[in-house]
Amino acid sequence: VGTVPASAIAPVAAAAAAAPLSPPPPPSARHSRKHLAGRGDAPARPSKGRVFFLDVNPICFRGSQRSLSAFARWLALFFTHVSLRDPVVAVFDGAGGNEYRRRLLPSYKAHRTRGVGTGADSRVVDVLRECNVPVVQVDGYEADDVVATLTEQVLQKGYRVVIASPDKDFKQLISEDVQLVMPIPEIGRWSFYTLRHYVAQYKCDPTVDLSLRCFMGDEADGVPGIQHLAPGFGRKTAVKLLNKHGSLENLLNTAAVRTVGKEYAQDVLVKHADYLRKNYEVLSLKRDVNVQLDDRWLSARDTCNDTSVLSDFILKFSKG
Repeated sequence: VGTVPASAIAPVAAAAAAAPLSPPPPPSARHSRKHLAGRGDAPARPSKGRVFFLDVNPICFRGSQRSLSAFARWLALFFTHVSLRDPVVAVFDGAGGNEYRRRLLPSYKAHRTRGVGTGADSRVVDVLRECNVPVVQVDGYEADDVVATLTEQVLQKGYRVVIASPDKDFKQLISEDVQLVMPIPEIGRWSFYTLRHYVAQYKCDPTVDLSLRCFMGDEADGVPGIQHLAPGFGRKTAVKLLNKHGSLENLLNTAAVRTVGKEYAQDVLVKHADYLRKNYEVLSLKRDVNVQLDDRWLSARDTCNDTSVLSDFILKFSKG
């Protein structure tokens, strides 16, 4: 796995020796939007064990500048208020992780200087290792792809997954058993984002999130939406069509043989099908990264070093 030293990747002895969490029942089927209605007062479901994936790179910045003190602060809040003793796996971008998508779409993250904001700072890796957190980095893949692949493996073992990241790409993974928890700089804390939040925000099921983003684009990642080609084709139209047809591919295939909407929408779907499919390929998280979940990563995390390690780190890099 990647370029991080083997000693940093493997769980330390204390974590490996920790008592494993009892495997919960197999994951339930994904709930649709209809299943969410009227469940506010429903009894809580039997609790499943949680596994956290920490997307490290975004919390190593304050604004556009690298900041070790920002990393230490977010990590301390994460341990004390979010993950507690639940298992945590830290994931970094691998070398050349952007190249696959840049070959498909040269504008993809083109505004970001190559090499900046990627890779694993050895000081950050050391802190995570000392806090009994395994570190994963796979060359040729972004952290998002590694997390998506490992998420599938964790769900197959009957656990829930919580992805700690501000990256909206992860919204395509949200389900009843996959949540996000995001660092919110404006309020100085982590905030959970669930299936309920997604449906309330977008008025659709997250199963169509990726397809919707193919229409809307992703300005932050340099992925243009369809609006610059067809200004009249907006979110409302996209949501309506995707809720009816279920996915971008189903929608495009249907539009190729019959009319699926108003004339302007039909015209866009037929003329720009290849454009939308390319966006789908760029924005889709890969689930086939060559990385394998280690069962030791499912053990309760030993937290005995957290206070001393993070205190020393904050003191050393308080101005970093």
